[in-house]
Amino acid sequence: MNAQTTLPSPRSAARAVLETAGIYAVAAALLVAGALVSPDFLTAENLLSILSGVALLGIVACGMAFVTYSGNMADLSLPATMAFSGIIAVASLSLGLVPALLLGMLAGLAIGAMNGLVVGKLNANPILWTLAVAFFMEGFMRFTWSNNQLYPEIEPGTPGAAFIGMFRMRAGPVPLIVLVMIALFAVAHFVMTRTRFGRESRLAGSSRAAARSSGIRVSRVVFFNFLAAAFAASVAGIFLTSMNKLGVFYLGQGYDFKAVTAVVIGGVMLSGGRGHIPGVFGGVLVIGLLTNILTFLGITAFRQNIVTGLVFIGVVGFQQYQLRARGKDYA
Repeated sequence: MNAQTTLPSPRSAARAVLETAGIYAVAAALLVAGALVSPDFLTAENLLSILSGVALLGIVACGMAFVTYSGNMADLSLPATMAFSGIIAVASLSLGLVPALLLGMLAGLAIGAMNGLVVGKLNANPILWTLAVAFFMEGFMRFTWSNNQLYPEIEPGTPGAAFIGMFRMRAGPVPLIVLVMIALFAVAHFVMTRTRFGRESRLAGSSRAAARSSGIRVSRVVFFNFLAAAFAASVAGIFLTSMNKLGVFYLGQGYDFKAVTAVVIGGVMLSGGRGHIPGVFGGVLVIGLLTNILTFLGITAFRQNIVTGLVFIGVVGFQQYQLRARGKDYA
């Protein structure tokens, strides 16, 4: 028996790493690498800082996973949803904190409902449609508020002061935003694995024809997946607005690509029907760890984006190779 038949191929080795060890093996390798880069990397303070730094991304990615999992690739309107939810929340603070938060959430959910109806009922291309919605919403926000930033009143005891304090709230040493991210991932995992909706989403993502022949209302499944993505983006948008102490149309820009990156490197196929929420959480952690290591190395944010983009290209290329090997022609 020659060496060529005994040695595993690069394809089988990569598949073993990704499917057996999973994304958490990559995260563990980055932990080791980070410890070699700096003695401060594995401190509790730095690890908690990593979680805090990726919490907003994690919330958006958690919602994006529903869209990708159901076979709709990505929702590119999520940054606009984040900005719009934050603006509406700030503009409504005169009604009180709770009404402002509810109205901000409803504003984001309205965008998600529109996306779900058009993509689900009219079979619009999800990429083209949500990109068009993103452009429209940016123009709408800029026109309605005349390109101005909305600042909440931050006098002590006012709803605005409570709103600004949301992002900075802690439960002991743990920021509230981290707890919200973990809670949303836990709920999303339960929905994906333990509910009829999760099973229908998997089947719809794997094969629309098979889902319809099984009696599944695919349009309804698509609608609620986009609604889930908009809900998560609204939560993240409100926290992002609280962090920045203002509402403005450009808040949230870039989170669509970063969320898709986390979803894809976490093992969710862009073609849909395959993947899991813990993998997405692992993808978020990998992005956070990689960013932190690059920061310790003194690499600027722009160059960090180059690295993230290369990682995304590599993983998508590997996914496409796998899918074509199974007879599918897109990733």
